[in-house]
Amino acid sequence: MESFPILTTDDAMTIDDYASLSAGPEPHAPSRADFGPGFLWGCATSSYQIEGARDADGRAESIWDRFAATPGRIRDGSSGAVACDHYHRWPEDLDIARDLGLSAYRFSIAWPRIFDGSGRAPNAKGLDFYERLVDGMLERGLQPWATLYHWDLPQWLQERGGWAERATVDAFAELADAVTRRLGDRVRHWITHNEPWCTAMIGNYEGWHAPGLTDFGTALQVAHHVLLSHGKAVPVIRANVPDAQVGISLSLHPLRPASADPCDAAAMARHDGLRYRWFLDPLYGRGYPAATLAQVGAAAPTVLPGDLDAIAVPTDFLGVNYYFPETVAHAPGHGPLDARIEAAQGEVTAMGWPVAPQGLSELLARIDRDYRPGPMYVTENGACYDDEVGPDGSVRDVGRRRYLMRHLAALRQAVDDGVPVRGYFAWSLLDNFEWAEGYLRRFGLVHVDYATQQRRLKDSAKWYRAFLRAA
Repeated sequence: MESFPILTTDDAMTIDDYASLSAGPEPHAPSRADFGPGFLWGCATSSYQIEGARDADGRAESIWDRFAATPGRIRDGSSGAVACDHYHRWPEDLDIARDLGLSAYRFSIAWPRIFDGSGRAPNAKGLDFYERLVDGMLERGLQPWATLYHWDLPQWLQERGGWAERATVDAFAELADAVTRRLGDRVRHWITHNEPWCTAMIGNYEGWHAPGLTDFGTALQVAHHVLLSHGKAVPVIRANVPDAQVGISLSLHPLRPASADPCDAAAMARHDGLRYRWFLDPLYGRGYPAATLAQVGAAAPTVLPGDLDAIAVPTDFLGVNYYFPETVAHAPGHGPLDARIEAAQGEVTAMGWPVAPQGLSELLARIDRDYRPGPMYVTENGACYDDEVGPDGSVRDVGRRRYLMRHLAALRQAVDDGVPVRGYFAWSLLDNFEWAEGYLRRFGLVHVDYATQQRRLKDSAKWYRAFLRAA
């Protein structure tokens, strides 16, 4: 594997040095010590977005391979076929993670690398890769955090109905069994699913993620089966990993009404029932929100006896992915609940997402108050900006650095307020295939030149490194 330099001449810069890199006053950022010695610090990635090696070592086709091959689905016509070539370059990437001073690394398992639909035993070469990857983390002092599902369903399962079919719940339990049997002696922390909302609603109702369906009833059935598969997988993981810490990661947004009009407040409440409570309520033993069930009517999912008890299996932590709040307006005829998300006002990222650090502390406080889930981890938080490599090879991503500083300040506020947050994972370690946006959007702390696969630390990465290394 060809090697590229990843550090530049300002390797010794401290947190305070970054005040000179941008005009205007710097945001106030906490120090690592403010969070206590046991707080976990990491970065997160996902398999399809970084691994590449689409056809290597027996990997089967995924729904994202098929989706990306469909004209018009990906903005730049690209796919994750190569991505960051992490499948071959993982030692370099883990070296970067170690050198940043991370204590943990969150990754995901590519289901198509493990089962090909032939009915045969799990693919040994696929499991071998994740074994090498985990061993590489441990050798570098990185605590492995494994996510079993980050959206790359095998295409052969989609052709049998995908998550809308109950058989996929059983297939997921089989995946959990195979992976935890192989890695459970080295991986203690397990996340069953990343963002069930996206799997269900963006992939099966809004249609701009794989598999690209646009049916609301299908989406709600998918959401139920994803939650059920979580509930069925937790005891499987615990049986194979006696000291396992198991949870699920949800994408959640604090909500605001678009105005003081009672109609907007009612629309926000309707949206809250589907966007927020549809997932948290059943996970914590309350079943689906009655008002939302009534509103969705015939689109409600089929729920069999015992399903809700299975979904409410006790877990050890809740993963919270936070990016921005949502502002909701009453919009008759818009969507299934007559509610519309308003365009952001004020400061936004390159995705058009509002920058609202206070929403993170607000969200964590609400979850703790309403559900008492126990330990929480921010399993994703990050920002997309239009990064450019300067003539000297530097990437002066001032916006992302400030984003990190401000969100860590909000996180410290939550901790100071007594919310049991135990760790933080920045999204993402590397620029990568950004789903329907292709390679047009960059979230990474590390810049990737996709033509050469050269990695460069952005200024945000250097700041994070200085933050993590500070005494």
